[in-house]
Amino acid sequence: MTDNKNTRTFSSLVVDGMERAPSRAMLHAVGFTNEDFKKPQIGIASTWSMVTPCNMHINKLADEVAKGVNIANGKAVIFNTITISDGISMGTEGMKYSLVSREVIADSIETVIGCQGFDGVVAIGGCDKNMPGCMMAIARLNRPAIFVYGGTILPGCHKNQKLDVVSVFEAVGARANNKIDDAELAEIEAKAIPGAGSCGGMYTANTMASAIEALGMSLPNSSAQAAVSEDKKLDCERAGAAVLNLLEKGILPSDIMTKEAFENAITVVIALGGSTNAVLHILAMANASKVDITLDDFTRIGKRVPMLADLKPSGRYQMAELIEIGGIQPLMKMLLDKGLLHGECLTVTGKTLAENLADVKPYPIDQDMIHDLEHPIKKDSHLVVLYGNLASEGSVAKITGKEGLCFTGFAKVFDAEEQALQAILNGEIVKGDVIVIRYEGPKGGPGMREMLSPTSAIMGKGLGKEVALITDGRFSGGTHGFVVGHITPEAFVGGALAIVENGDEITIDAENNLLSLHVNEHEIARRLEKWQQPAPRYTRGVLAKYAKLVNSASLGAVTDN
Repeated sequence: MTDNKNTRTFSSLVVDGMERAPSRAMLHAVGFTNEDFKKPQIGIASTWSMVTPCNMHINKLADEVAKGVNIANGKAVIFNTITISDGISMGTEGMKYSLVSREVIADSIETVIGCQGFDGVVAIGGCDKNMPGCMMAIARLNRPAIFVYGGTILPGCHKNQKLDVVSVFEAVGARANNKIDDAELAEIEAKAIPGAGSCGGMYTANTMASAIEALGMSLPNSSAQAAVSEDKKLDCERAGAAVLNLLEKGILPSDIMTKEAFENAITVVIALGGSTNAVLHILAMANASKVDITLDDFTRIGKRVPMLADLKPSGRYQMAELIEIGGIQPLMKMLLDKGLLHGECLTVTGKTLAENLADVKPYPIDQDMIHDLEHPIKKDSHLVVLYGNLASEGSVAKITGKEGLCFTGFAKVFDAEEQALQAILNGEIVKGDVIVIRYEGPKGGPGMREMLSPTSAIMGKGLGKEVALITDGRFSGGTHGFVVGHITPEAFVGGALAIVENGDEITIDAENNLLSLHVNEHEIARRLEKWQQPAPRYTRGVLAKYAKLVNSASLGAVTDN
């Protein structure tokens, strides 16, 4: 039982030799044959669940991956990990578990692979936290691995307008503003999500799938295939075979996930106008890879990389429409040709990024979804890292330019997301307000909830250019408007956000990268001296554990630091 020993580094320890007979006996019961014990074992981490449409089809995709592994003379073993739904839990206390789930996914995949002695890994993710969670586990394990994206959803339709989940959140604001009635809200609700797949714009799921492909850890075009499509099935089968190729060649994630590869991922996220969550997740993935990526790398790269994609939430198009014109591969070829990507980076094909892109054809001439580099939507990054007396360790703004580059207004302070949402829906927020939502950070929430409900309500109310929102929480990839999140230090640990008072003047300056509270230093010091840390909101269970272990959002909000 020592055939292919060089590709069975881990499984041989579990199944080879007389003393491993009990292990083999248990594996016979789950379908192993004597021949299977001679093959490299590939763990297939499936995030299947009926919790959310993002993941409801992934069990079938896992079967396709297993087919590819088995045809390539490996032995596939499918196992599950959890998923939660941001879209369903958004705006509730349950959303505090969302970012926590990224850590649970990473820990659970690491646990199964490490325990069972799998020689390689294929991980399949759908909803937002699945992707970085899978990648963090892959980085920690450092065994030959590939990530497969579950794929994007197809758009819904209402009155000849394409819909997605954000359409429903914004319709709530429109209903509160009496722009639509109850019947139309119900129609939009019923039509927005037509089936399986991740949320349809360049929101967090599609952003992270694109980032991972640019990183080199997915097969070319894995990020740009509909969830329910023959292309996605084929992507899965190919991934199953490709991981065996990585085993044969001895290519490890650490060979692929280098500093330059992470820079490629950041570059593509910026060009696509991707989610602010990419900052948090790329920092976490780099940390797991022992690669030095910081907030300032986003600023450095953002000065030379323009935003090119006219994709939702701030733009007009959905991921399904980008798929129709070629996905992100032609964009990456454009960036490579202009010297904005590191073409020498190795990928899971066993080839370099430049080799993968060599024969990629350009976008159709008549498309207007992806702008050329000479006519960008924004000449530099939409992801703007701001510092200042409100964010001495940094914060992340999403500034596309459509909302302007500077905003000064007066604070309306809320100690929880729900309070802010009710104030918006009740008409208490007016032009010139800066909504401050605090105690929603990694420790304070705990869990750093996304603020899609209040930001969508602002848009639905028609206040998108007239008010701003800042928070130590974070934002959904579906958020747009004048927003700043990830403010660090967070309020719960005594950051300056904790002592902002109603009526304080605040400036968001994306030209000079500043987030400023216009209160003198003496007064800030006086308020901080009086401030007392609130009692933890959770004292038992997973949220309490997370709050004790998690580090700052400026470092990725990871728990294994």
